[in-house]
Amino acid sequence: MSKRFWKDVRIQTDAGGAHTVHLDTRPVRNPQTKVPLPIPSSKPHLATAIALEWDLLTSAQQALRAHLIPLTSIASRAHDLALQDAAAATSEAGPASTAAHQCRTMRDDIIKALLPYLDTDTLLCWAPPPPKDADPTLSVVPSLRELQARTAQPIISYLTSSIWPGVQLNPSLEDGSILPSQQSAETRAIIQGWLTGLNAWELVGLERAVLAGKSLCVGARLLCEWGESFTDVRQALKSSGSQSAERFGVEEAARACSLEVAWQTGRWGEVEDTHDVEKEDLRRQFGSTLLIVSGTSSP
Repeated sequence: MSKRFWKDVRIQTDAGGAHTVHLDTRPVRNPQTKVPLPIPSSKPHLATAIALEWDLLTSAQQALRAHLIPLTSIASRAHDLALQDAAAATSEAGPASTAAHQCRTMRDDIIKALLPYLDTDTLLCWAPPPPKDADPTLSVVPSLRELQARTAQPIISYLTSSIWPGVQLNPSLEDGSILPSQQSAETRAIIQGWLTGLNAWELVGLERAVLAGKSLCVGARLLCEWGESFTDVRQALKSSGSQSAERFGVEEAARACSLEVAWQTGRWGEVEDTHDVEKEDLRRQFGSTLLIVSGTSSP
């Protein structure tokens, strides 16, 4: 395997404030558009993290493996979506409505893929209550269902009061059913509208969180805690002294999405090189979400 062709990795900032990562004199490029990958001026921490990714590579061939440059990959996806959004806005201003529709394909596909998680959301899939005739000496207190409800309630309360007012989120598994029940059409419509209004970086960051944790609710809560567009929401909650203003970060999101695994391994033990690896990978994925959606205006 040949060595990498660059010696130094540095960050350059243009006149407009956008950051680009350079390998010696060559900019890191978006693999789809082949143009230098611009990082918004409000995200210098993301540019630094991408530069570190490239500085850790030992060969050019490693740059072909997306799992070795995950932040570069997700930033490129956000850049692609931002370009499509800009093209759609330009097309909608003119007569070419067909072109505008084509430009919206990527955003529509992401939203279409995220909405079904409402019906199978990790946060809303609770274990059935213990049987009434269960042997009390074998019962675990609190039960898994009690822990799930206790964990979900603050997140649901935050979302339905501050982000999706009027929405009702119901547990997906009730009455011992193994098939999840769908959320109401009104709930889906409101959340779909909210997803449509997210900017490219927020939507792509949310996509990463949802795919990692299998929870749209946890992903949305994480986005609202760290996204630049939600600064006013956070400040209003903080000023009101609401308990919803309590911090929600990588650890809180990971615990909410892996509660059942933690409960089971607490009883029966971990499988080495499986549970521990999955635990750290989940935190890594949520960490990348924070880097993508946050900025200098975030907490």
